[in-house]
Amino acid sequence: MSARFALGACVRAQAAAREGHTRLPAYLRGRIGSIVALRGRYPLADERARGLRDARVEMVYAVQFSLGDHDVVADLWESYLEGPA
Repeated sequence: MSARFALGACVRAQAAAREGHTRLPAYLRGRIGSIVALRGRYPLADERARGLRDARVEMVYAVQFSLGDHDVVADLWESYLEGPA
């Protein structure tokens, strides 16, 4: 499978909270960022944390967010992102 988002694409982190473990920090939910790197395909951490041996495998992106006086780059799974923002 190919990546849904290209390098430089503008995306929004999902605003809705997920139940249980998630690797999407609350302070990034609903924020707009841009793809700065494609990290590859990895099992979805949320499902692995629940003990699912056959967790979905998704593309992971490095997404840069501007948070006022500084920027944050977070590695986020594809299902955490919406786009284009």
